[in-house]
Amino acid sequence: MTLVQLDLPDPMAMRGRWAALAAVRAAAGRGEQCRALGALWHYDDGHGSWAELHHLGEGRAVLLGQDRNESQTFYAEASDFFEEPETDLLAGAPGWWEPPVRRAREEQLFLGFVYGYDGSVWKRAVYESEDGFKAFRLPALSSEWTREAVVATARHSRMPEPSQESVDALIAADAALDTAAVSAVVPGGWDAEAGAVAGRLFLAG
Repeated sequence: MTLVQLDLPDPMAMRGRWAALAAVRAAAGRGEQCRALGALWHYDDGHGSWAELHHLGEGRAVLLGQDRNESQTFYAEASDFFEEPETDLLAGAPGWWEPPVRRAREEQLFLGFVYGYDGSVWKRAVYESEDGFKAFRLPALSSEWTREAVVATARHSRMPEPSQESVDALIAADAALDTAAVSAVVPGGWDAEAGAVAGRLFLAG
């Protein structure tokens, strides 16, 4: 069965952005929302929508998750729970897509999208329903979205917003972060060292 090719950045192009946001969230004491766990990169919005990128070796990766409000693709258990027709998110997919999906199901997470990267292009199964990925706006897809997420995190401190230059430098470090780079972005009193450590964990991916 034919798969649909997607126009998304490759995983390594996302790394610096994902790590920058993870560093700021960790410095703020909210590291559980954005972090690297070995070969798994996690992000959630704190309101039930989430995405994870699994590095599978040989340049392959699987990006999966759900937007709790906009995903209209009901896969496996979600089809039964919501009493909606099932969308087979693995239709026509190679077998290496399946382990991250199995892990999510074992954790009782509903899935709205599953995308596979074969080392050169991203693809998904064929379906017409809205899977929620566009609405989710994963920050790591663009530097602009990452900046917005970083500034939104810092804004909770009621301190002046970090400069665009300091945020861009954090992203450009491509996860090779030090305490000074994080300190230039986060308010005083936040744990910049913890942020740098959290950012560097993305180098293992």
